[in-house]
Amino acid sequence: MLLSKIFENVNYTCDNFRDEDIEDIVYSSRAAAPGKMFVALVGAFSDGHDYAESAYLLGTRVFLLSKKVELPSDALCIFAENTRETLAYISGNFFSHPDKELDVIGVTGTKGKTTVTQMLCTCLNECGIKSGVIGTVGAYYDGKYVPTVNTTPESYEIHKLLRAMADAGCKAACIEVSSIGLKNYRVEGMEFSQGVFTNLSPDHIGGAEHDSFEEYSYWKKQLFKKCKKAIFNKDDLFSEEIIKEITVPYTCFSINEKSELTADNIKNLRENGFFGVGFTYTTQGNTVAAKIAMPGYFSVYNALAAVAVCREYGISDDMIVSALEKARVKGRNELMDTGTDFAVIIDYAHNGQSFNSVIDTVREYPHGRIICVYGSVGDRAQLRRQEMGLVCGKKADLSIITTDDPGYEDPESIAKEIASFVEKEGGEYKIITDREEAVFYAMSVARKDDIVLILGKGHETAQKIKGEKVHYSDHESVEKFCKGKMI
Repeated sequence: MLLSKIFENVNYTCDNFRDEDIEDIVYSSRAAAPGKMFVALVGAFSDGHDYAESAYLLGTRVFLLSKKVELPSDALCIFAENTRETLAYISGNFFSHPDKELDVIGVTGTKGKTTVTQMLCTCLNECGIKSGVIGTVGAYYDGKYVPTVNTTPESYEIHKLLRAMADAGCKAACIEVSSIGLKNYRVEGMEFSQGVFTNLSPDHIGGAEHDSFEEYSYWKKQLFKKCKKAIFNKDDLFSEEIIKEITVPYTCFSINEKSELTADNIKNLRENGFFGVGFTYTTQGNTVAAKIAMPGYFSVYNALAAVAVCREYGISDDMIVSALEKARVKGRNELMDTGTDFAVIIDYAHNGQSFNSVIDTVREYPHGRIICVYGSVGDRAQLRRQEMGLVCGKKADLSIITTDDPGYEDPESIAKEIASFVEKEGGEYKIITDREEAVFYAMSVARKDDIVLILGKGHETAQKIKGEKVHYSDHESVEKFCKGKMI
């Protein structure tokens, strides 16, 4: 694409502009090559301007910069005040604005973004609206999976994915929109057909993220200034604060308050192989019975968000209810289909607080023993090991302590450290450092009505061991055990 087309309606300055043909846009100097434009992004820990020379040496001759860099005279330097913001606009141009060909649905909030987007994408697809999803666990569309680095990827990656989705015939795209994504202009210039707010609590404060809760909440609000319509969790007090600042139409969902969409009669269900929550929702005077195969009261909020969006499409309640039953979120309170008389749940929980939450959630159901398979990362987070051990020692019936991204630390030492805290609470444990063997053992000793929680890795498919990524998947381990039992 010609540079003049890429920078159409974009603010920039350039003393020696020439209309070159650009094959691609890159912001990593390692990806630089002839025909590519290098964008120097300024991050929390590195400055892309420091790598402009490396990009030049690899053949790049066109640069988007926010400050002067010493480069040979044949380099074409284009300047913008904020290269991240400009990247968003030129990426939209480069990929011919796929966000205008799709209904882009943004979901933000402290918790629930991954579950809502995945659940919603499933529901829309089941109801005949071909959709894709972009977020923490990657991008999925048209039977394809593309790994992502951030919850909300860089603007270039979002537009590239949206273009692929549009070309594959998708009509909608569900995107997790984080506060950092908004702060770093990753969705700048995009218009969302709908924006969904789940909840807000203090998080991502300090370090390279947000200076304060006020700043964190400020960026959350910004999504709703980019939407044609908004959907809010009325039970979260921050919803009212956002509503005061927007001018677009909005609807609310709730469990505790009166709203356009309200849930009631919430009950835990564990029957005939089903493990989840049943509830009714009422809207426009109609009450509908529904259930989702995800444990926990909070799962109803996530389901209501999906219902609210589906209803904006005019989808019938019968279709919505049927789709909700099929919805699963990879690695998030995910009930595995094992065909056993005990339950196996894979969850991304990887600290004491999240362990506490997931164990408390499943303890509300009829159950035998609760068996937890988990480990802790190496090279850091020693406090996390203490928290995990104390929670599981107190609340789990059996801990199978194993490996989880040990890095350069000895997995056995990490496991023994965790075990010392399990012992303090009088908990029973067994150390099996090979994670697949640990999963096999947990499932082999599980009895009728037991619940096996496999925690820490979630959707991930690799372990970090001595500087390398080694393939591993909890899902594959569970499936391999089940296949072996069948044989």
